[in-house]
Amino acid sequence: MHIIIPDDYQNVVRSLSCFQLLEGHQVTVYNDTVKDIPTLVSRFKEADVLVLTRERTAIIEELVSQLPNLKLVSQTGKISNHLDLQACTNYSIAVAEGIGSPVAPAELTWLLIMNALRQVPQAIAAMKEGRWQTNIGSTVNGKLIGIWGYGKIGKLIAGYAKAFGAKVIVWGSENSRAQAVQDGYLAAESKAAFFAQADMVTLHLRLTESTKAIVTAADLSLMKPDAVLVNTSRAELIEEGALLHALKQGRPGFAALDVYETEPIFDKNYPLLQLPNVICTPHLGYVEQNSYELYFRKAFENVVAFANGTPTNIANSEVLEG
Repeated sequence: MHIIIPDDYQNVVRSLSCFQLLEGHQVTVYNDTVKDIPTLVSRFKEADVLVLTRERTAIIEELVSQLPNLKLVSQTGKISNHLDLQACTNYSIAVAEGIGSPVAPAELTWLLIMNALRQVPQAIAAMKEGRWQTNIGSTVNGKLIGIWGYGKIGKLIAGYAKAFGAKVIVWGSENSRAQAVQDGYLAAESKAAFFAQADMVTLHLRLTESTKAIVTAADLSLMKPDAVLVNTSRAELIEEGALLHALKQGRPGFAALDVYETEPIFDKNYPLLQLPNVICTPHLGYVEQNSYELYFRKAFENVVAFANGTPTNIANSEVLEG
């Protein structure tokens, strides 16, 4: 089978130990990213299988309708809003789901929290410019850490916060808040109270139609002038343009971000990069050695199983019935 792997930005896929699973198949790897449909069609037209790196390539009807050879899309991690499952089904393209781990994104989130509070990147940049001790940071100990989304990642963050002597307040579904209380944490009485009380808000929600723009400009305006907003989940959870405006207005006072509405970003003049009270990382949440081995191994195993006539983890199994 001809397997195409797009968006391998770091040129690392072939170096993974799990890559040997594809031995015997023709594999093409692209190390850049393109968005326009004609170019994607040109690249993918000979593909029997696409192996996606999370959500870097959008699989939409306009694309798959022009890929008559495509039989399987193997997803690293879970399917999200980047992939039109119904369109794939309509064109008899099977979609295999992968697995994930909360560890790497949770650790990156905590790293951003610590860096934002102590303003470490700003201090490093100043020192490289010959300036010494230009800012005074703040400790995690004693802070009230607000977690919106008490799932696998949120629970890890709560544990880290507890270990550092911080208090935790949770907002989310009724079940999430009840579970947080059962685990010994606080549950916010309302969304407004959550944003107003927390010294830091970190978002851990899946992006769906119901969660898109769920964080509004009004929510952000309630945050303390010295509070921090951390987002390692999805940029679209926040109302478009609201965070940039809020940071310029001083509520919240700081932000630490790993996700953006359009990725990748190569523009040095990107507005959020210009603000001294913002730390930006290039979507590193899952970009970690162990995570890559986990994600790609399962994706490759799904490809091999499909090639052997024993497909696994197919999200639209009805395409196999024909």
